Amino acid sequence: QEHYGGLKGLSMAWIGDGNNVLHSFMMSAAKLGMHLRIATPRGFEPDLGITKITEQNSKEYGTKLLLTTDPLEAADSANVLVTDTWISMGQEEEKKERLKAFQGYQITMQTAKAAASNWTFLHCLPRKPEEVDDEVFYSPQSLVFQEAENRKWTI
Repeated sequence: QEHYGGLKGLSMAWIGDGNNVLHSFMMSAAKLGMHLRIATPRGFEPDLGITKITEQNSKEYGTKLLLTTDPLEAADSANVLVTDTWISMGQEEEKKERLKAFQGYQITMQTAKAAASNWTFLHCLPRKPEEVDDEVFYSPQSLVFQEAENRKWTI
């Protein structure tokens, strides 16, 4: 909101794990007037109950929801590209399996080419290079450090 001047009508692409951070976006995006485009590997989709609520919210608030396994389809025309850790606390034993499942999900400039011309990037940190490459992470479009500073004020 700080960057774009408002959220209504923006499209957010989540590319990665169907985790708690995604669930938070799913529960709020439609209420804020944002379209949500989600790409997760098979077997790593968001919680079905959260998905059903999100579908209802999208209908109620007139926003669009896309669920796919294709990161470039999710990124298509998106204003905001977002990812998070692929290996959360307690999932360390699954690291090898998860890294294999998430091959092709790294956010790169190739991903950004599919996005809107005014795209930005968010990640709640800490970030691993397999999730987003350095070129995107340190680009002028990356708002990760501003995002981290803003989070300080809510903590």
